[in-house]
Amino acid sequence: MTRSALVTGSSSGIGRAIALRLAADGFWVLLADVRRDPLTGGEPTDDLILGSGGACEFAQADVSSRQDCDQLVAHAVASAGQLDVVVNNAALAGRHSKPLLETGDQDFDAIMAVNIRGPFMLCRAAVGQMLTQPTRGDARGRIVNITSQHGMVGAPGHAAYAISKAALVQLTRQIAVEHGRDGIICNSVAPGKIVTGTPGDLSQSERSAAYVRSRTPFARFGEPGDVAAAVSFLASDDASYVSGATLMVDGGWMAY
Repeated sequence: MTRSALVTGSSSGIGRAIALRLAADGFWVLLADVRRDPLTGGEPTDDLILGSGGACEFAQADVSSRQDCDQLVAHAVASAGQLDVVVNNAALAGRHSKPLLETGDQDFDAIMAVNIRGPFMLCRAAVGQMLTQPTRGDARGRIVNITSQHGMVGAPGHAAYAISKAALVQLTRQIAVEHGRDGIICNSVAPGKIVTGTPGDLSQSERSAAYVRSRTPFARFGEPGDVAAAVSFLASDDASYVSGATLMVDGGWMAY
C-alpha cells in the first residue's frame, strides 16, 4: 500500500524540497499552503511532482485555522486511506519577527498562531487519526516538526519566532512521550541557515552571508535538499527507534 504524507508550507523553500523528496520516496503527498504558487516563482510543487510521475494533491489551507487542520487530515484519509506522515513546516516570521521590546501583541499572536498553535492543532488531529490505524512495522504514524536552530538557543532580534520554535521542540517531545507506546513516532528537524531565496534568506545580503560563513564550520551554505534528506530519514522505517529527538541540519553551527 502506498504511504501518504501531509506537508504544510509546501509551495516554497524548505517545504517544497520536503514534498518533492517524499514524493520521490514513493509517498502520495498532500500539499498544504496558503498559496499554490512558489514565492520565488517557477512551477507549482504539485505540477513538478505529477510531471515526474509522482502522486499528490494540493489543498489551500491556513494552519492557524482549526477547521483547516481538521480538514487536511480528513482530506488525506479520504484520498489515501490513511495518514502515515505529517510534516509541520509552515512558519511565519518576516515583519512580525522583532526584538523583545519591539514585539507587539499582534506580532506575538500572529507568529504563535502559525508556528505553534497550528502544529499543535494539526498534530492533535493527526494523532487522533493515527491511533485508529493499524501499525506498519513499528508505527501507526510519524510526525516531523520543522523547528529551527533559533529554537535551540537565544536569537537576538527574533523574540517571538525563537520562542515559537522552542515550543515546537517541546511539542515534539510531548507527543513522543505521550503516544510512543501507541506507535506514534515524533521528531523534529532544526535547520540552520538554508539558502531558499525567500524573504529572510541571509545569503541574499553579503554582510549577513559573510557572518554565516564565519559561524558555520561546514564549507558551504545549507540547501533545502539537506533538510528534506533529514525528513526523508525520519519519515522512513529506518528511523523506527528514533523518537522525541531534534536533528540539527546546520553544518555544525550549534557545535561551534
